[in-house]
Amino acid sequence: MDMILRNARIHSREGLWDIRISDGRIAKISKGLRGTHDETLDLKGRLVMPSFIDMHVHLDSVFTSGYSELNTSGTLLEGITVWGDTRRKLTSDLIRRKAGEALKWMVSNGTTRLRTHADTSEPDLRIVKALLDVREGFRHLMDIEVTAFPQDGILTADRCLPQLEKAVEMGADNVGLIPHNEYTREDGVRSVKIAFEIAEENDKKVDGHIDETDDPHSRFLEVVAAETIRRGFQGRVTAGHTTAMHSYDNAYAFKLFQLLKKAQLTIVPNPLTNIHVQGRFDTYPKRRGMTRVKELLESGINVALGHDCIMDPWYPLGMGDMMQPLFMAVHIGHMMGHQDLVTAFDLITHNSAKALGVSDQYGVEEGKLADLVVLDARNEIEALAKQATRTYVFKGGVLVARNTEGVREVRTNGRFEELDCLPLEITSKGGEKEEKMGQI
Repeated sequence: MDMILRNARIHSREGLWDIRISDGRIAKISKGLRGTHDETLDLKGRLVMPSFIDMHVHLDSVFTSGYSELNTSGTLLEGITVWGDTRRKLTSDLIRRKAGEALKWMVSNGTTRLRTHADTSEPDLRIVKALLDVREGFRHLMDIEVTAFPQDGILTADRCLPQLEKAVEMGADNVGLIPHNEYTREDGVRSVKIAFEIAEENDKKVDGHIDETDDPHSRFLEVVAAETIRRGFQGRVTAGHTTAMHSYDNAYAFKLFQLLKKAQLTIVPNPLTNIHVQGRFDTYPKRRGMTRVKELLESGINVALGHDCIMDPWYPLGMGDMMQPLFMAVHIGHMMGHQDLVTAFDLITHNSAKALGVSDQYGVEEGKLADLVVLDARNEIEALAKQATRTYVFKGGVLVARNTEGVREVRTNGRFEELDCLPLEITSKGGEKEEKMGQI
């Protein structure tokens, strides 16, 4: 049976429209669509957008805040140390369960596509295996790409490179890297070349954590861009974080922007985590901790946002809602002008689709996939201002989540399941792990 969404508001179209969904796609957008045997849903003037995309999230670490030690300094480096201890204690089943719970919340918040990073640092690669299982098991709710991510670096230990290569062989979609976490500048440059070699040999994309630091001397982004151009990888490379850019002098930043545009890189800031862990060594004035989003966009460089972390050693809050990093981004980035706000949702929709290479299938247009989110608002600015409820979420034309009358539900196993709390792993002072449900 086809479905008609009646009285919908659509970006850049005046008035109210009907949207017919057939075979998982948008078959027709018109006014006064007729269909006596169609299922209909009256949206009553609510805003319809393509469902959100999270370009950078760590599903392996979700809900692990307090599972081991706490990150008391709030720094990136302590977070890495705490995660190193935490990941050794996580079973494959627990990773899958936590990731699954996070995905349900993310879908209920309007996200139906994401790219996750899977830590390749454990010798048995159980983290990678678990997230590859999640990718397959949740296809009905989410299109997932898995990046093989060497959290400890590629050259810091003999095991790191073989494990990264093995993770790619196992089926990871992208090759990750973290050059600023290598021991030396020279090792960092070499790690970039190695990551590209692996990607080239296996026909994969590259998605790295790049220059996630306040250090203005961390300049691996230029190395990534240059390698992209030399290998003909334009449009296939994503650089996450790039927070050192907030500390670059303007003359160097201007030169860098020309290189990034030529390389057709996508830059992925993660505003929630970035604003939390950066600037930790500043007194006053304190740096904002986020890359130059507005300036990058004005220079014609693609920018898309990620949530990054959800209740883990790097970020103790979050519920997988992409409107939270978007709300943070427009504030930190001085993107509060009227037109900035009107187009802000591109950072979690169309720009992300471009980075993933799915623009031909994505959007509120006839013939595109019916991956849609209905917001309880009349336009983008109202939606952002009040963090509008995601009333309905569709994946491939199927209603997979709804938030009505104060009840949040996600479709699992063919029926709707109510979500009323987030799972937390709490470690007692005695060291014995106790599983509890953290009420929101």
